[in-house]
Amino acid sequence: MSAPGAAPDFDGAYTELLPLGPDTTDYRRLTDGGVSVVRAAGRDMLRVEPEALTALTDTAMGDLAHLLRPSHLAGLRAVLDDPLSSANDRFVAADLLRNACVAAGGVLPMCQDTGTAIVVGARTAAVLTDGDDHRRIAAGVHAAYRRLNLRYSQMAPLTMWREANTGTNLPAQIDIGLAPGTDLRYRLLYLAKGGGSANKTFLFQETKALLEEERMLAFLEARLRELGTSACPPYHLAVVVGGTSAEAALKTAKLASARHLDSLPGGGTPQGRGFRDRGFERKVLELTRRIGYGAQFGGRHFCHDVRVVRLPRHGGSLPVALAVSCSADRQAEAVITPDGVFLERLETDPARFLPDVDADALPEPVRIDLDRPMERIRADLSAVPVGGRVALTGTMVVARDIAHARIAADLERGRPLPGYLRDHPVYYAGPAKTPDGRPSGSFGPTTAGRMDRYVEDFQRAGGSLVMLAKGNRSRRVAESCRARGGFYLGSVGGPAARLAAEHILSSEPIDHTDLGMEAVRRIRVRDFPAFMVIDDKGGDFYASIAEPPLQIAPAPPR
Repeated sequence: MSAPGAAPDFDGAYTELLPLGPDTTDYRRLTDGGVSVVRAAGRDMLRVEPEALTALTDTAMGDLAHLLRPSHLAGLRAVLDDPLSSANDRFVAADLLRNACVAAGGVLPMCQDTGTAIVVGARTAAVLTDGDDHRRIAAGVHAAYRRLNLRYSQMAPLTMWREANTGTNLPAQIDIGLAPGTDLRYRLLYLAKGGGSANKTFLFQETKALLEEERMLAFLEARLRELGTSACPPYHLAVVVGGTSAEAALKTAKLASARHLDSLPGGGTPQGRGFRDRGFERKVLELTRRIGYGAQFGGRHFCHDVRVVRLPRHGGSLPVALAVSCSADRQAEAVITPDGVFLERLETDPARFLPDVDADALPEPVRIDLDRPMERIRADLSAVPVGGRVALTGTMVVARDIAHARIAADLERGRPLPGYLRDHPVYYAGPAKTPDGRPSGSFGPTTAGRMDRYVEDFQRAGGSLVMLAKGNRSRRVAESCRARGGFYLGSVGGPAARLAAEHILSSEPIDHTDLGMEAVRRIRVRDFPAFMVIDDKGGDFYASIAEPPLQIAPAPPR
């Protein structure tokens, strides 16, 4: 044994935890400026100027807001071409493709939640910068969010209980590490992660008892049913089994959902490298198709694909992490080399993935005139079956988390519910910035479940009797709707640019205007598409298609 402070005996058994294969990304070169090769410490070094990092980040965040990977768009087209797809699968996939076409124009972002900016990077010791990479990258994020019609979503805690929007979409999450080797290469992964999909990242602390195929499949089925549709499927799903720590499992799941780890090897080694189990991936994908949620409103395309990564673990711990990338599938690889600054080539012509014929044909929707007394609106909705499609025209109000919390606090103090919640349907949403000359910015639905706690009190006070948002809801919402004659309509999660461009005629703040994108708004819509999810009889679309999950056999005694 070596003495303390001496170089330890080492037999060379070190192995990379996540050994990636060759980088096959299709890149475009942004510039050959801002990089140079210099001689230092007796070897060639890559010098990266601060402005190169800032400009790369600005361009990357702009691309992520408006463009998607060709492989993701091809997955949506595959839903249309699959003869086993449900009609609702095809409707959602076609809507998302059309949304991509609108967003590719560079004015309206694909999703109203333009996300938390996340940058994961690694550079070898042979790459020189000014040492302030985080600040240079943050400057690029700030420039993009100021320049474009994006939304500021980052909340700064002023006290334990009081917050304020930063008004910049900063801080970003920036994680830059040291890569092994001496290559003249700085690799980065850019992500824009919306709250809906970020909220569907889960960690489960399990035990060795779960390491059996049927038990694992049963476990995953139960967890995927809980995952639900509120994060805008079809998903790219990542499952990580193992990890040297809980946080390592979660980070790996995020990277795998972005397809950053696709080139991992297909098997393990005695030294403990991570790997992908492609055979088990196919089994999990088939499981997702049997669940029945489909691409939001029933079918088989709950997930585009699945990545399963197996990691080494401590013998007394088995973390299992789940993560998804949603229909706003926003990530891009980047690399800086002596040849210049390169960014992944995203699709600028998504229209080429649209079919020549209308592949999403559904029966004509029930048309609902919203500019009538609420009783008449509810009478028309009462005739629509659960799962049926409607087209909404007229006036709605928009309110989400903070506005609901304020209104609930007023209600507890004995103040009446605002008349706008009694007279109009309420749309849970928060728009991105409004481009010049347009009635609104991108304006898709937010996750309905976050407002579940307010429904009973609001409906008891005569409001929120027609609600519109995305995703499944709790049983107590269905029970309240049955008791008070309420309805919950599901909007397709994802096509925020198309909703703004084609269905929203006007938008104006009417209450709590200090809240910015969270202010209560009045909007007028035309043929706004939605599905009946919960009706006034207590019927719940997602409950009706969700069979009980497989039972997990009890673990053997320890």
